[in-house]
Amino acid sequence: MPRSRRRGRRFRHRLEYVGLRLVTDTLGALPLAVAMRLAAAVAALVIRVARPLRRIGLRNLAIAFPEKSEAERAVILAASYRNLGRMVAECAHLPELTARNLGETLRFDEGSIWDTEIVPRLQSGGVMILTGHFGNWEMFAYAYGLLGYPVSLVHQTIKNPLVDGYIERLRSGGGTRLFRKQEAARAVLRALKERSIVVLPLDQNQSRRAGIFVDFFGLPANTSDGLARIALRNDTPIYPAFLVRDGTSARHHVVFLPRVEFPVMADADSAARELTQRCTAVLESMIRDHPDHWLWTHKRWRTRPLGEPEVYEA
Repeated sequence: MPRSRRRGRRFRHRLEYVGLRLVTDTLGALPLAVAMRLAAAVAALVIRVARPLRRIGLRNLAIAFPEKSEAERAVILAASYRNLGRMVAECAHLPELTARNLGETLRFDEGSIWDTEIVPRLQSGGVMILTGHFGNWEMFAYAYGLLGYPVSLVHQTIKNPLVDGYIERLRSGGGTRLFRKQEAARAVLRALKERSIVVLPLDQNQSRRAGIFVDFFGLPANTSDGLARIALRNDTPIYPAFLVRDGTSARHHVVFLPRVEFPVMADADSAARELTQRCTAVLESMIRDHPDHWLWTHKRWRTRPLGEPEVYEA
């Protein structure tokens, strides 16, 4: 790469990083309630004026909710971005969370699946947590690390190394262990042997070579089957877990759902596909119940089965 291009890229990276820190440091200096209102308002404005993002979000919502009007979908999209803004503000305040004050932010159900199934399981082996880019997904891992249950998380490297380093430091603040995607398989297996909690989101588009197609809102979506294959190979239970926000407040309800049942199939590929479909169905159900909690502006259906038309505009 020519030196001028490298300099230009480094300058762009620094500019992006300074912009990010300006936003997060400003939000972190404000009282949390004020920061959340400000960030929600800005995020709602962004999705209103950022036409490419808006087109993606409305296209995804048309796939997921064909029965709703475009006006209804626009309301969901705006609400999801306000939730995203609140999440950004909360992440700026994450270092303020401690094991002692965590109960002011998260509501834990006594006698939940966490208490009755997951904690006992961790005495002898690892657990896999199924989740997605839903609610405040960053807070879940951070919170359970503070409670003495550090989470292992596959970290998708961000192209900007300065931003990538900042996100990594933020996540590590709660004790979260991060694995790079290229080393994920071995690292996950090692973490499970060490009786760890491994969190894997299952709502991102995969390349044709890296995933399989399963049904998601009635349309084939290319999805990683890595979670299913590792779970089946090691007989590791999969538990869905999500944070559901209380209204527009800074409080969240920790929701654990029953273990995803393993299919009984002799063929490993068929079993992995069926388990991936079952996990995806759980995620879809949560999104249907709380559509404002999901990040609608990801091109979830970008990779298409051979012969099928493109979903998004070029």
